[in-house]
Order: sequence, then structure tokens, then C-alpha cells
Amino acid sequence: MPVLLERITELLLPALTRGGDSAPAVFVDCTLGLGGHSEAVLAAAPSAILVGLDRDPAALAVAAERLAPFGDRVRLVQAVYDELPEVLEDLALRRVQAVLFDLGLSSLQIDDDSRGFAYARDTPLDMRMSRGTGRTAADIVNTYAVGDLARVLREYGEERFALRVARAIAAEREREPFTGTARLAEVVRDAVPAATRRTGGHPAKRAFQALRIEVNDELAVLDRALPAAVDALAVGGRIAVLSYHSLEDRRVKRVLAAGTTSSAPVDMPVPPPESEPYLRPLTRGAEKPGPAEIAANPRAASARLRAAERIRDAA
Repeated sequence: MPVLLERITELLLPALTRGGDSAPAVFVDCTLGLGGHSEAVLAAAPSAILVGLDRDPAALAVAAERLAPFGDRVRLVQAVYDELPEVLEDLALRRVQAVLFDLGLSSLQIDDDSRGFAYARDTPLDMRMSRGTGRTAADIVNTYAVGDLARVLREYGEERFALRVARAIAAEREREPFTGTARLAEVVRDAVPAATRRTGGHPAKRAFQALRIEVNDELAVLDRALPAAVDALAVGGRIAVLSYHSLEDRRVKRVLAAGTTSSAPVDMPVPPPESEPYLRPLTRGAEKPGPAEIAANPRAASARLRAAERIRDAA
């Protein structure tokens, strides 16, 4: 079940069902995955069309089959979500009514052992969201200098013992290059102090998150994609973003907060119109899944949802 499915549909639906506009409403799912969120939104908004993006051709194939009943209301594109402006231009779409980001991994990627995202099973050390292009996690752990590897672990995994873990990886790769996830997870676990291993889940979780982000350049892509998505919204359009760790959520919060607050100096008696907020928050802070959803889908536990509505055009 897609995370916070009913809530996301509820948030986006008003922007997709407003009357009085001759053109059909456009919903952009920037992280299509298996198409669960898009299926629900299309069913709830029968006149809307979908532009679905995903960098993973395997996910696109599954989503295409799932969304086939919606016929020509569906347009799927293999693209990374920071390519949104180019995708919309190619489709001759200037403005859209709703945008969704469901960040992180899809179930397809997590459950496919050949993708190398799991630290609990021994799988090839890959972690590319789009296979066949770019460096793998194995390339990173086998070739990065200790300082660079520690930086990745510290910045993207918020690993307290980043240098210690990086040195352990470097020492172990001298003996034999890394090819699988199980050996890497074991090296990371052994490098973390024993007292720290007792809390916070598997010690390799942070390192694997960091490597996945580095492999796929996720945060830089997100930094480009979020402002582009806000810019693409028509007045009355809505954006919803699901994040799964603090590095993502902080970026989402910053972009949405910039749009929901005035840019005028606090002591300016009459702020100019262009300094007024151009977004209206739709969530109070970050909303979280309830206990029932987490019990049914433990992967939802870390999810954080933020949403906003466009209330005026840019100056």
C-alpha cells in the first residue's frame, strides 16, 4: 500500500477537480514508482491527466501495466525528477495543477536483491536507481579516498563514526575489493562501537543510506527539482512531498517555507506585492502516518508529509 495514500489524494484532489477550466488538469507524479499514488489520484479525479516520471525503467514497466485502464490520460517518461522543466516543455505543458514527490526507494527496488539496496541480505553492491548507467556503490567503497568516503558517510548518513567506518572499509578493501552488501554491512557493524550497536537499528543502515544518496546524487537532484516543481504550479495548484529522512525533509521544509513567508523586511510598513507569500501551507509541519498504517507497512514509519498550495503567480 502506498504511504499516506488517502491523505495525499485528499490534499491534491481539490486542485485537480476545480471547474471552469477548458484544459484538463495535469497531475505530475515525479517519483512514479509502482504507480500506486497515481492510480488513486486518477481514479478520484476522472478528468485529470497524469505525467509520470521515474528514472527506473523497471518501475515504469510495472506502472504502465497498472495504469493501462486509464488509457490516454497517462503519459509516462523515463527521467530523473530534476528534469521536470524539460519534460513539461516536451509535452507543451506550461503549468500543472498538482505535483507529488514520494522520495526514497520503491518497494520494487528494495525487494529486488539484484539492486543491492538491502543490508540484511547478501546482494550485489550496486544501489543505482537506474541500472546500466553511472557508478555503483562498489565503485565508491573501493575507490574513494578515506577522507572522501568519510565525508559521504557523515553528510549523507549522519554517521557519528564516519572516519572510523571509512578507515575500516579502506583497510578491508586492501585485502579484497567489496562486491556484495553482506560483507560491507559486517565491516560497518564491526567498526561502530559496541555500545552504539544496541540502539537505532542495524549499524549499517546509515552507511547504506549515505552510499545510495551518493550513487544517485539524490540531494543535489532534489535541490534542483523542488523549486522547479513549485515554479510549474498554476495558481491553485498543489504540491505534496513525502520524505523519509531528515536530510530530505529539511530541504522540503526550506523550499516550502520560502514560499509561505513574506520576503519583505519586518519593519517595512507597506510590503511590495512581489514580497508576499506565493504558497499557502496545507499541513501543520510534517504529518506522519498513524499507528495502524505503520503496523500494516513498517516502511512507512519514517515518512514525513508536507504540502502547500500556490496562491499567486511569481512577480
